[in-house]
Amino acid sequence: MKAIMMTAVGNPDVLALQDIDEPEISTATQIKVRLKAAGVNPVDTKIRRNGLLYDNPLPVVLGCDGAGEVVETGSAVSRFKPGDKVWFCNGGLGREQGNYAEYTVIDQRWASLMPESSSFIEAAALPLVLITAWGALFDRGGLQAGQTVLIHAGAGGVGHVAIQLAKLKGAKVITTVSSSQKAEFAKAMGVDHAILYMQDNFVDAVNGLTGGKGADLVFDTVGSDVFKESIAATAHFGRLVTLLDPGELNLVEARMRNLLIGFELMLTPMLRDLHEARDKHVEILKQCAQWFDEGLLKTHISEQLALAEAAKAHESIEAGHSIGKIVLTL
Repeated sequence: MKAIMMTAVGNPDVLALQDIDEPEISTATQIKVRLKAAGVNPVDTKIRRNGLLYDNPLPVVLGCDGAGEVVETGSAVSRFKPGDKVWFCNGGLGREQGNYAEYTVIDQRWASLMPESSSFIEAAALPLVLITAWGALFDRGGLQAGQTVLIHAGAGGVGHVAIQLAKLKGAKVITTVSSSQKAEFAKAMGVDHAILYMQDNFVDAVNGLTGGKGADLVFDTVGSDVFKESIAATAHFGRLVTLLDPGELNLVEARMRNLLIGFELMLTPMLRDLHEARDKHVEILKQCAQWFDEGLLKTHISEQLALAEAAKAHESIEAGHSIGKIVLTL
């Protein structure tokens, strides 16, 4: 089969299209999937640039997000049959095969039926970002109806679905974006207020929009500097959740505000084989499939590229200008 192999640690040109053996079912509960599309996420580019998350040799196939059609099932599979359309977040970290390939094998426990109304491309774009946004907003952030949440980078892959999930919860949503185009996009996703952070100080803007209170929850998808600045935009007794390492912190003001600070790394259950936590991920996909079919949830695909163009996809993500998601088609 054709697959994109990460042949070394380095720039996007280490990604090479190669012919490799098709994976085969090795346990009774596995399914074999003909992949139709693979989502591309920032974690893929970080692994390519910094190295695998397991102590395994190269080359490997990257890509955590996949969508495709079941073509074969193990003898004990009860959830799926050949012809079923499935989506999942599995592999691509340096142990199990990732999804930049024509076929994959996955335990039935970690797959879910795709939304009936979605294309393979839409489905492949969503699993990692949906699970990440859900964990940050609801599990770590405890977001409730009527609260105000600040979601940084609302036009990004995680940000644009986080806006929709927060609105489905009944929250008031503020976001930061870099351009008027991205502000209009965020408004189309349902955001109440979009702050152009290159023109306006987002802390002053958030405090102005909340009568000086600050946001009940701040969701940082950007990094250290934004996290530190966000302390002053978080309400007293509020919550501040980040996807990234905030670095060295002066937490005097956070302590004075009695903030709960949380971290969301949706890869942890895969990396540490926390099976019950991964079961929760599958339940999230089932709920989001229902919302997608009801027209309450959508995704935006900024680029749809052929499998052989994986390096171009990585270049686009690292340039930082993408709106929504980038997907490889097979």
